[in-house]
Amino acid sequence: MTHAFWKGKRVLVTGHTGFKGSWLTLWLREMGAEVSGLSLPPLSNPALHHLLGNAADEGIVDICDRHAVNHQVLRAKPEIVFHLAAQALVRASYRDPLGTYDVNVMGTANLLDALRVVPDLRAVVVVTTDKVYHNPESGLAFIESDPLGGHDPYSASKAAAEIVAASYRASFFATRRVGIATARAGNVIGGGDWAEDRLIPDAVRAWQRGETLQVRRPKAIRPWQHVLEPLGGYLGLAQRLWHAPDAADSYNFGPDHGEAASVGAVLRQAQRHYGGGEMVLGDGSEGPHEAGYLVLDSGKARAELGYRPRWGLSETVMRTMRWYRGHEDGRPARDLCLADIHDFAQAQQQPMMRVVG
Repeated sequence: MTHAFWKGKRVLVTGHTGFKGSWLTLWLREMGAEVSGLSLPPLSNPALHHLLGNAADEGIVDICDRHAVNHQVLRAKPEIVFHLAAQALVRASYRDPLGTYDVNVMGTANLLDALRVVPDLRAVVVVTTDKVYHNPESGLAFIESDPLGGHDPYSASKAAAEIVAASYRASFFATRRVGIATARAGNVIGGGDWAEDRLIPDAVRAWQRGETLQVRRPKAIRPWQHVLEPLGGYLGLAQRLWHAPDAADSYNFGPDHGEAASVGAVLRQAQRHYGGGEMVLGDGSEGPHEAGYLVLDSGKARAELGYRPRWGLSETVMRTMRWYRGHEDGRPARDLCLADIHDFAQAQQQPMMRVVG
């Protein structure tokens, strides 16, 4: 990913008010891109989108409203699109499966259909999830050619979004030399996430209040990574699509295999770096079904895009908890994010950084 490439590029980010979208929007603007948004208002309070100083009413659009999406897309006239807008929680998808399918499947179709008439469009990155794969709990890392599936409505809706994106790519965009790719990333952590029912935000909320964190599935294995890792992958993928639209395909973005870890292991590191906090580990039987083992193989992204994770698990957890501690101590969220972005950009020029312990 080249910093200078983004200067002056017209970029549309859907889901720009969310956790990942807020980080991505800040990063793009720091590189000189002209960024437009398309999203609902932030769901959390506080919200990183607001703390970074973004206008609250900028591109506030429901991805399920086809006419509103068309209007915003035509107004933005994007050259590059990052589609992050989603209902992104497994347990929420059990509570509202139809709403999840509306947002994740028809929302994706609404966006891609609106983009059909944008004359200067060059690249679209549709962000899905590591949970798009049919998961037999084999203990093997998933590669992009593995079968799609999804036990829960969230996972199934994202697998369906992959099929929608592939259909639009083949039917409408290939002849225009517009690259439409999908990006599958693992569990993302980092400062500024206050979403409900997510591991680190739940821990920070509990420990700030002096409460005990209740942990559902401490033995579940996930490919944890700092939020800047997949975002750097998405940026590199979009840049590649700009120059080589035939590279449009599906790509995994995850940490090295040895960096996958259990929920309990991540929380123990978070507890240490936060400086305390109580937790109770469950037996794994709480709540509806969730995958027990989930790891990605990012070999394709390495070979074709030059993608390489920069921060190991310990570095990732340390920086995440340092962000929250810094914010509690009164440091502006923007300064904290920009410091991590700067360090990550520097790390791209160095061997992978690790923290022992």
